Order: sequence, then C-alpha cells, then structure tokens
Amino acid sequence: MSDPYWNQDVHYHRAVLTAVPQGCRAALDVGCGDGLLARKLADRAGSVTGVDRSPDMIRLARQETPPNVTFVEGDYLDTAALPAAAYDFVSAVAVVHHTVFEDAVAALERLLTPGGRLMIVGLAYDRTFTDWVISGCGMPASRLRALLKGGKRGPAGMPLEDPNMHWTQIREAASHLLPGCSFRRRLLWRYTLVWDKPRRSGP
Repeated sequence: MSDPYWNQDVHYHRAVLTAVPQGCRAALDVGCGDGLLARKLADRAGSVTGVDRSPDMIRLARQETPPNVTFVEGDYLDTAALPAAAYDFVSAVAVVHHTVFEDAVAALERLLTPGGRLMIVGLAYDRTFTDWVISGCGMPASRLRALLKGGKRGPAGMPLEDPNMHWTQIREAASHLLPGCSFRRRLLWRYTLVWDKPRRSGP
C-alpha cells in the first residue's frame, strides 16, 4: 500500500525497515507520531510499540492498530515510561534533536536489549559552504518526490523543532557515544545512524 502522505521522514522509512534485524521479537518506534512507521514495522517484528508524548498523535495512531502493535503515550526520556533492555530494535525518526543529543542517545541505548539495534534518522543544521551545497542539492529532489507522491502532507499538530547541532558535531558525538556506529549523511536533510549494542560478556 502507498503512504497516505510524504515528507522527508517518510522517505527514509524504507531505510529504517531495512535495518530491522532478522528474528526481531520486539521493536520500538520512538516519537511514533500518527503511527505510520510503527504499522510498517508490524510486518518485521513479533511485536511493536509506538511511543509519543503527544496525546493528539497517540489518539491518531490508535485509530488504526494492527494486532501486534501497541501505542503508548509517554516520553522515552522518562525511565518509568518504558521497560529497559526490552527491545531488539529501536527506531527514532526526527526525534533526537528535540533534546540534548547525549541524553537522547543514553535513553535509546537503555531501551535496547544486548545485541539489539538502534536506528536514528536525524536532522542537523548547515555550518560550512559544503553543507549548504549538499542541502541545496536536496531541494529539487524533495520537490520532485513531493510532486510524485501527490503533494499530501502529514497530519496537523506533529511537533516540530529546529536541529540544535551541525553535521560535524553529530558525527563526532555519535562516534564517541556509540563506538562502531554507521553514520551516513543523506540527501534530503537527514542523516542515518545505525548501531548494534554489544552483547553481554561472560556466562
């Protein structure tokens, strides 16, 4: 089925789905909004939880809920909102720039099972001439995609926030906080970050 609307975040849903590990038992979509990505994850995981602190978004998400998907109103930064080390896959699309990057990463890492995978689709701001050139190249591609997808926009009320770090800061912080992560800057003003949490050592 085609997506009901398109934007730069929806564009990278396919990358998120590709990152889901084989045999994923439990997945978590942080900042799930209206639940579009969580519903897609339902075909890749035994169970899926979508969490969002916006009651309006959770209300929308619950209007269409596959049997293996649960939507929770809460804040992933709150240690009481979700169980620790419970999810084999955690996705966070356009979420981490809403708070301090280090705090966001620590909260997401806490939710992963040992050996679980984290997938972040994030935003950063332009600082250098090269940054501006790359971002400029994304403009025609974005407009063409929107046109091909019918120009439909996402639901009103989706929380928005400007990025608070530039590309180099994000890359360096990610390398420090998540050793071995794969960081990739994407064309449509996004980066993707994939990291596998180490398994516990010993018996």
